[in-house]
Amino acid sequence: MKKFYLSAILFVIPWLAMAQEDSLKMQAQIGEVVITASGQLQDRTLPTTTIHRKEIEQKHNTSLLPTLSQHIPSLFITSRGMMGYGVSTGAAGGMTLRGVGGSPTTALMVLIDGHPQYMGLMGHPIADACQSSLAERVEVSRGPASVVYGSNAMGGVINIVSRQKQDDGVENDIELGYGSYNTLQASLSNRIKAGKFTSASSVNYNRTDSHRKDMEFDQISALVKLGYKFGEHWDIAGFGNFTHFNASNPGTVSSPIIDNDSRITRYSTSLSLRNSYQRTSGALSLFFNRGHHKINDGYSQGEAPLDYRFSSCDDMVGASFYQNFTLFRGNNTTIGVDFRHFGGKAWNSYLDGSADKTIADKSANNIASYINMQQLLTHNLSLNLGLRYDHHSQVGEEWIPKAGLSLILPKNKTLRAIVSKGFRYPTIREMYMFPPQNPDLKPEHTWNYELAFEQTLEDNNFSYGVNVYYIDGKNIIQTRPINGRPMNVNNGKVENWGIECQAAWDLSSALRISANYNYLNMKYPVVAAPKHKLYAGAIFTKGRFVIDSGVQYINGLITQTSPVSVERDIVLWDAGVELRVFKSSAIYARAENILGQRYQINAGYPMPRATFMTGAKLKF
Repeated sequence: MKKFYLSAILFVIPWLAMAQEDSLKMQAQIGEVVITASGQLQDRTLPTTTIHRKEIEQKHNTSLLPTLSQHIPSLFITSRGMMGYGVSTGAAGGMTLRGVGGSPTTALMVLIDGHPQYMGLMGHPIADACQSSLAERVEVSRGPASVVYGSNAMGGVINIVSRQKQDDGVENDIELGYGSYNTLQASLSNRIKAGKFTSASSVNYNRTDSHRKDMEFDQISALVKLGYKFGEHWDIAGFGNFTHFNASNPGTVSSPIIDNDSRITRYSTSLSLRNSYQRTSGALSLFFNRGHHKINDGYSQGEAPLDYRFSSCDDMVGASFYQNFTLFRGNNTTIGVDFRHFGGKAWNSYLDGSADKTIADKSANNIASYINMQQLLTHNLSLNLGLRYDHHSQVGEEWIPKAGLSLILPKNKTLRAIVSKGFRYPTIREMYMFPPQNPDLKPEHTWNYELAFEQTLEDNNFSYGVNVYYIDGKNIIQTRPINGRPMNVNNGKVENWGIECQAAWDLSSALRISANYNYLNMKYPVVAAPKHKLYAGAIFTKGRFVIDSGVQYINGLITQTSPVSVERDIVLWDAGVELRVFKSSAIYARAENILGQRYQINAGYPMPRATFMTGAKLKF
């Protein structure tokens, strides 16, 4: 009860102050205040990159992740083929930001419209659920975002903002593409806005034979989003998303696996009631995420096939409430409360009809409250402070603080500094499933120290930014031999520092170039976090033509740690052209890895060399 009262006090006090200041009109604007798609106040001292719909469509990728990996400095995502990431043994889709995240990705939060998208048992998102058809834009924040988003946001946040039509009318899109290795991608989408009512929906089908035998992948997904605005200040929105995919894993080149197949079904829903006034805005949201997994772990040549199949059913249900408001002049504050219940059951079912063997049947609760405040101190200096109290029913409680300063300098220059704490609770898998399980695990912690500088020049046609950061972490969960058996223990550390650079230049109305680079130094190296990553791209639009091209350079990529295997000097060139045939139709062609680079991201899984895709799209 004491913990409940503490959360309530943290929640209520700002409202009392707001009531006392209700007659005060805000006369100064904080240039650093940004409200995210999820509605919460975003700390602009935390570096954030937004990828818009136009950039997503130009790549013609069914998955968002390759586009994000190119355009976001310090973000790296593992891959194993032309399409499909899979799950379990041999899976890809592991994400790291500044060397924090993991594979599976349990220290980097993926959201849809601000709602968490991780599995109740395993504690990580499903990479193949991050479909391009979902997104109007994607907001990627680098560095700990645990004050607002809690556990799993230790490395950062990827927030997918779902699609919505802004102007009255009806829009439909059909796209069909075919390419290398019998790869097919098809999508149909619809968006409607009629006065106060909006809707968006899509259906997608993707498949490939892939570049290796027994590495097939096929997927069907659908989404629907409905919204209604009643009155001047209130609206309600409902969202539903479904995906089912079948993925096969052939194993590494040196150790093939037979019949390692997965059948995965995931769906999520959310309902949000939102308000927006001149001096306050907020939302109450309910969300639900569920999955069914059926996996045949397969067998090696010369061995007998397994007599069982792994199955699991997991879910996560939660509620969140936040409210942004102005307490007094030059102030913007968010308070929030979160609740999540997550868990599930995993078991082996035997082919001979024997009784199922339960591996785990566990659940946990997580409740938290937080406050995030930005205050204008002078006309060009603002302060950001945040504090979160978080309680986990199995692990205990955490206090998570952060502080930042933002200074606006002459000639559109901005200097920012931030100190923030991130954390991650152990997952049910780590505590209760499989032989390394350890129910006594503690939370992981990191501290992030950062300086950032950015400037916009030439009538906003050229912008650039530089970030320098240092991360110190402890209690990182690793699997180590303890008393003769493997066990998950909190003996790992993080000590990373790095530099990030971004630039974009609109040379003319037809030509835009952009580039980003990161250098990452890790005292304790991890897989899938390259030392150097550089991407440079250009988009040329003229009349009916759109031509884009980009080159990515990767060096110092660790693909495995025991024994250490490092990929060096990977150069990946891609290019595409789109021709608008009529006002509402276009054809396109795209090539990836044009130089035919030989490389691996997952150890033992060679990536395809040059691949091609061609297709058509129709808007009406």
